[in-house]
Amino acid sequence: MRLILMGTGAFAIPAFRALLHSQHVILAIVTRPVPAREGRQHAPANPVRQSFVGTGIPMYAPADVNDASSQSALRELAPDLFVVCDYGQLLADSTLQIARLGGVNLHGSLLPRYRGAAPVNWAIWNGDIETGVTVIHMTAQLDGGPCLAVARTPIGPEEDAPALEERLAQLGVEPVLQAIGRLAQWDGRSVLGTRQDPSQASRARRLRKSDGEVDWSQPATRLVNQVRALRPWPGTFTTWLREARSLRLMLERVSVVPDAAGDAGAVPGTVVAVDGHVIIVATGQGRLAIHQVKPAGKRALEVPEFLRGYSLRAGDRLGPAGGTAG
Repeated sequence: MRLILMGTGAFAIPAFRALLHSQHVILAIVTRPVPAREGRQHAPANPVRQSFVGTGIPMYAPADVNDASSQSALRELAPDLFVVCDYGQLLADSTLQIARLGGVNLHGSLLPRYRGAAPVNWAIWNGDIETGVTVIHMTAQLDGGPCLAVARTPIGPEEDAPALEERLAQLGVEPVLQAIGRLAQWDGRSVLGTRQDPSQASRARRLRKSDGEVDWSQPATRLVNQVRALRPWPGTFTTWLREARSLRLMLERVSVVPDAAGDAGAVPGTVVAVDGHVIIVATGQGRLAIHQVKPAGKRALEVPEFLRGYSLRAGDRLGPAGGTAG
C-alpha cells in the first residue's frame, strides 16, 4: 500500500515507526506547521517532526491541509491511504477522496465514547476503569467513521494521563496494521467495519486552562482523578485564601483519605488537619490528602518542606481565586 502518514503529537510515533518498517510504501509524512512565537528562542515541540526528520521520508507542513495547493500536492503523490493520528487538523471529505481508500485514524478511546481532542484525559477524570484504542475508516464527521479494529485495556488506579497515553500509543500499533490489512483486501463495495452507535457517543473536548481549578464541592475521588487527568497541562490548582495575599497552589500529588466520615459538617475547601506530613481538606464527599504542592512561581514541594516556608493551618480555606478567607 502507498501510504501518507499524518500526525503531529507523540501519540502517533509508535504506529508510524511500525509502518516505516513494514512492507508498505511511505510516500510522505504530513504534520502541523510550527507556529512562530515572537520573543521565544525555541519553537514549540513537534514530536513527529523531531522523530522522523532524519529518515529521508518527505515531510510537509501545510497551514491548511484542505486548501487547493495542499490537495494538489497530495494528489500528485497518488496515495492509496491516509493514516492519521494525533494530527490536529480535520480532513475534509474532498481531501479524504484524494486517497484511493480514504483514510484511517487511530483514536485513543473506545469509540463512540470520547470523540474529540482529549479522550485520555476525560476517561481518567470521569473515573473510567477501562479504555482502549479504535481505528476508524474516516468520514467527514469527527471520529464518527466505522470501526475497523479495537484494543482494550484497564486504566490503573494511579495512572495519569501521560502514562496512559504512552501505553495506548503502543497498544495502537497492531490495530493500525490490522485496519490497513482489512482495507488492502476490501472490495470497495461490501460493508466495511462496525458502524458506531450515535446514541452512545460522548464528547472529549479540548482541555482549557480553567479546567484545572478545583471545585471543592466535588467528591474527593473525583479530585484525585482530576489531578491524574490534567497532567501535564493545565495541571490542577486551587487558591489559598490568606488574609494578607492569596496564593495559587498546584496540587501535584493527592489521595483520598479513607474512612473520612468525621468531618461531614466541614465546609468544602476547609483545611481540617495539618500534621506536618500531609494537608487534609474537606470536599463535597470525603477528605482529600495533599502530599505535594507547587506554590505559584516555585518548584513542587513535599508537604513537610512546604510547611517550613508557609504557615498554612487547620481552619484555613482553599477555594477559587477572588474568594474570601473564612
